[in-house]
Amino acid sequence: MAAGGKSEQLTAVERFFNAAIGWLVGRGLGPAHMRVLEVRGRKSGKLYTLPVDLLQRDAKVFLVAPRGYTQWVRNAQAAGEVTLRRGKQRQCYRLRQLSAAEKAPILKAYLDDFRREVQRFFPVPAGSPVEALAPLCDRYPAFELLRA
Repeated sequence: MAAGGKSEQLTAVERFFNAAIGWLVGRGLGPAHMRVLEVRGRKSGKLYTLPVDLLQRDAKVFLVAPRGYTQWVRNAQAAGEVTLRRGKQRQCYRLRQLSAAEKAPILKAYLDDFRREVQRFFPVPAGSPVEALAPLCDRYPAFELLRA
């Protein structure tokens, strides 16, 4: 849902909205699919947080970066893991980056499920066939989350 780390892509309204949603989710409120992602900065060591939409398919959990290769993505890739929070629950996950072949159906499901939040980041409309998303796979990092 948001970029993390640096806020170079976020407007003041987006930063406020993300902070408000993060605050709610951090207290266990808000949509059930949302979590607060925590990741350490790869250079600074600072802990960054942001609200994210988790996609669940076939008993697997996926994390998609609708804004592309933002700072939180680079930090998560460097760390190889993230922590997700909702209320008092915390869970650490290892990241498995999806291959291009795996990614298109996950991007389609993500866009279809969260169209209201993420449509503006995708050049194809929600409901498009998976083939329309295949050429876009390099733009959007996507991970399967594996319990650590």
